[in-house]
Amino acid sequence: MDLENQKRVKEFAEEYGAENIVVVLGAAEGEAAGLAAETVTAGDPTFAGPLTGVQLGLKVYHVCEPEIKEEIDEAVYDEQISMMEMVLDIDDIVAEMSSIREQYTKY
Repeated sequence: MDLENQKRVKEFAEEYGAENIVVVLGAAEGEAAGLAAETVTAGDPTFAGPLTGVQLGLKVYHVCEPEIKEEIDEAVYDEQISMMEMVLDIDDIVAEMSSIREQYTKY
């Protein structure tokens, strides 16, 4: 997650309360999604950005996870996401995201 997005997430959590924020990611690999998820829950593991040492504990999901997929209009999902979903390792992404939530999500 780039430094500007880290800054935005931190500002939103401060403004609206971390318990009111849900981060939805769209990384193409489980490892990349996991790194971004860890950043918004446990703090920046690279120690380079505004979330270094900041444990927000935010709820975080990947757009292809069932919990998010069912919230999106089916036609919109089909048009915007379904093509990518065919080439992603969804099981790996879900496993990575679930692990991060179990370890670090506070809300």
